[in-house]
Amino acid sequence: MPRLCPQVPGMMHLLRLTWALATLCLVVANADRTAAPPDKASIFADLTPAELHAVRDFLRGRPELGLSAQSGDTLAQNTLFLVELLPPTKRAALWHLDGGGPAPRRQARAVIFFGAQAEPNVTEFAVGPLPRPRSYRPLRLKGGRTAPFAARPMTMREYELLHRALVAATEPLYRLLRDTSGFWYHNCTQRCLTFSDIAPRGLAPGERRTWFILQRFVEGYFLHPVGLELLLDHRDPDPRRWAVQSVWYNGQYFSSPQELAERYERGTVVVAQLPNPAAPHLFSTYIPRGRFTTGTTTEVHGAKVCEPQGRRYRLRGNRLEYGGWSLAFRLRSSAGLQLFDVRFNGERVAYEVSVQEAIAFYGGDTPAAMQTKYLDAGWGMGSVTYELAPGIDCPEVSTFLDVHHLYDSEGPRRFRRALCIFELPTGVPLRRHFDSDFRGGFQFYAGLEGHALVLRTTSTVYNYDYIWDVLLYPNGVLEAKVHATGYIHATFYTPRGRRYGSRVHSHVLGNIHTHLVHYKVDLDVAGTGNSFETMDISFENISNPWSPGARVVQPWLRRQPRRTERQAALPLGAPLPRYLLFSNPRQRNRWGHARSYRIQLRSHAGRVLPRGWKEEKGVAWGRYHLAVTRHRESETSSSSLYNQNNPWEPAVSFESFIRNDESIEDQDLVAWVTVGFLHVPHAEDIPNTATPGNSVGFFLRPFNFFDEDPSVASRGAVIVRPQDPNFTRLEVQRWTPDSAGPCVAPEPFSYNGTYWPV
Repeated sequence: MPRLCPQVPGMMHLLRLTWALATLCLVVANADRTAAPPDKASIFADLTPAELHAVRDFLRGRPELGLSAQSGDTLAQNTLFLVELLPPTKRAALWHLDGGGPAPRRQARAVIFFGAQAEPNVTEFAVGPLPRPRSYRPLRLKGGRTAPFAARPMTMREYELLHRALVAATEPLYRLLRDTSGFWYHNCTQRCLTFSDIAPRGLAPGERRTWFILQRFVEGYFLHPVGLELLLDHRDPDPRRWAVQSVWYNGQYFSSPQELAERYERGTVVVAQLPNPAAPHLFSTYIPRGRFTTGTTTEVHGAKVCEPQGRRYRLRGNRLEYGGWSLAFRLRSSAGLQLFDVRFNGERVAYEVSVQEAIAFYGGDTPAAMQTKYLDAGWGMGSVTYELAPGIDCPEVSTFLDVHHLYDSEGPRRFRRALCIFELPTGVPLRRHFDSDFRGGFQFYAGLEGHALVLRTTSTVYNYDYIWDVLLYPNGVLEAKVHATGYIHATFYTPRGRRYGSRVHSHVLGNIHTHLVHYKVDLDVAGTGNSFETMDISFENISNPWSPGARVVQPWLRRQPRRTERQAALPLGAPLPRYLLFSNPRQRNRWGHARSYRIQLRSHAGRVLPRGWKEEKGVAWGRYHLAVTRHRESETSSSSLYNQNNPWEPAVSFESFIRNDESIEDQDLVAWVTVGFLHVPHAEDIPNTATPGNSVGFFLRPFNFFDEDPSVASRGAVIVRPQDPNFTRLEVQRWTPDSAGPCVAPEPFSYNGTYWPV
């Protein structure tokens, strides 16, 4: 996933840069709604624009912090980077939700870059109480540390300064770029180059050295590398001290742009002559081309989702209700979708279900490709939640919600239609049975239509688009999944490149990479005192009790209680038990079983690096399919904004969560779930990776939690019984109208796409 900054000169460059990089902190709200939601879910609601403004103004008014707006030609400034909700502690929240206690004090998390001091660092603060803050306190990392300044995420201002540095660095290469690609970076007006930047930025803690891939700035520029990559050291807050350290062009290394330019003039460089990107068509666009051989039409609309008799879900502020389900949700700027207080028929199933991190680790022949190890929380993947298109990203009948972010910006920004909610016909019955009489007729037919409520958002982390879904089913099943789409991370094709992927165009290599996604699932199954066990089958060979002398081989259930955190850390590469059960040992259903919920993974994740190898330390959670730990307020997240640019000494080291090997019997437990897949790009990833086959996730499924399938409460069932031996009279029993009625969405398609300051 290249992280890039379109580069064109003058005001158009600044506008494009602002649009591409202004990614900020948020509050779930309808277009004009800023008031806090009225019920208890409001303790989890994202900050309103007014609260975001209040936090910013309060902190800027504290002279000891020395905050200023990002400006000038230096990064040696103290600047406010991020403001988002600081959720209450679980103990305080449960006291309010279950014990009748007061609502926890509402606070913000603020991230400040302290660049204007002798030892620059990044410090986080808790600010409150809201809506009128009057105090702040530092939020330290484990060990009381602050984050190193070099580990900070990138900002719009740093990209602007890097653009200037690249203009100067590529000036000697004007003729080479013009002659070989028809585009250039220095002093361009129409046929401009842009760049993608690679992370981590260096090879060791404290470094901030970035490889940049130069690409032709056309639609889908991710697929248009020109064969030039530059390594630029920009650790110093003063851009005048930045310098290009290495240059790669078409498989050859050079010490500087000047060396490459001089050798090009002497004719001693092997050049790559690139074709016109638009001949015969621009292969990276969505413009239709070609025809299907069957001749079936695609020039009319396909099937649509409709609500012929109105919505069957309820939205009250950030509280969502559907069938037996009830939950609170928010969309945090730092990492994305987060659910709280997830209940079915009034009983809490999980306190929290949230996205923690998404990574993609690559291999390749070019220096940028071999360095690419993206940790998307370090790019504010929760803040790049751009507008969802009705009828494409979500059905037209969806409820769309705006969000607000204050992330690398002077104030909150509104992101229109960043979340959507809709009921989805699954196209398959939730359950059904045809009871044959085995004589050409039947005793009865019964079925329950399949539906799920979908809560969706997206993260467009430059080239890659993640579609994040939570699906609620009427039988007490919750599904969390993510689809990967968008443009592949492509580098310049070299003959050695096929070792690391597929050639997908004349000079383009699609690089091999592994996606991993990490979720936090704080389960409270019939209470907070839970235990964890795995279950699978073994085979036994026993005497046949009804046939003397014969043997019977049959399966039996092998249960394995996992009593400590180490025992509950299930590593990638080892067989995963097929049943992962979280139970309340003191609560039983009608049939005497411990009430349980099961986590079922849908994944083919693999390791991204050998254990303990340099950058792997920053994604130590990726060692495990599943890890189970005791709930700790000091272990709220498995990753960090700062792990991307300092994975060698990560701000959050997941391995420390399980190192003390605490007991997990009858405790408040958190499950940490890793899902993912290997992606070997191929020609069919052009122009974009398609969603079919590129989704992973997990299910939360009741396992003896209820006495029967709770979806029996749904009135969507149909039962058909014959009334005579000839089947000429049928009794059709149903609890919904006979006809669903017209299925039409009268509103025309609309789209805005802006996210202006508010």
